[in-house]
Amino acid sequence: MKSNIAILGGGNLGRAIAKGLSLSDFAKDIDIYLTRRNISHIEDLKEDDILVTSDNLEAVRNAEIVIIAVQPKQTDSLIEQILPVLDKDKHVLVSVVTGLSISELQTKVGEGYSIIRAMPNTAIALRESMTCIATNGHEKGKEEVIKIFDSLGSTLVIQENLMQSATVLGACGIAFFLRFIRAASQGGIEVGFHAEEAQLIAAQTARGAAALLLETDDHPEQAIDRVTTPQGCTIAGLNEMEHNGLSSALIKGIITSYKKIETIK
Repeated sequence: MKSNIAILGGGNLGRAIAKGLSLSDFAKDIDIYLTRRNISHIEDLKEDDILVTSDNLEAVRNAEIVIIAVQPKQTDSLIEQILPVLDKDKHVLVSVVTGLSISELQTKVGEGYSIIRAMPNTAIALRESMTCIATNGHEKGKEEVIKIFDSLGSTLVIQENLMQSATVLGACGIAFFLRFIRAASQGGIEVGFHAEEAQLIAAQTARGAAALLLETDDHPEQAIDRVTTPQGCTIAGLNEMEHNGLSSALIKGIITSYKKIETIK
């Protein structure tokens, strides 16, 4: 029997998770609760059969899987509020809070809970997320949570000490790739396309490039070699980008984000 799901926190990520779940087969025959203090920001999700409420206690009481999706600074007050209705024999806790370790959450709620830390990205709303998860060793609910995120994209189980790295590469990475697509679109305008045409070409080409790697397991350079010819325009463009620091800039950006995330609490 599938478990009802309570998503506590209807911000960008919590909302995206709820939206993705509403589109997935996994969500059939279960209740999905989404909470936010001001429900006017999430009321439109009622059309997707999401149960929206400002009452965290109601959502927790009626669910078995509790996804904590608030800002780090809001975590303490949220846990204090829901603690009276949490039940370690009933609830599996899933945290998508940046920088909150499993041990820190366990200290807040007490021993005995099955706690899973997850880091999806906002593409989860379209069921195209890359989600990394880590556990505290409890098996309760683990496979069901993996199935939930598998229904919303791809899932990788990792050691918790890599979770901040996963946040930068997988969650912040959405913005990094979007910036690349934006730059490619601007280049497309420069060489003659209208803005909407350039964006369509750049975005679909980025999707195709990702699909090539996901479907073949090739190294990126193998796929690049197939589209570069001697003295051709592709290698000329690639070399110019590298001369101007494309790869170096991206790597430095990832490392800078990683250093920053260590300071977020």
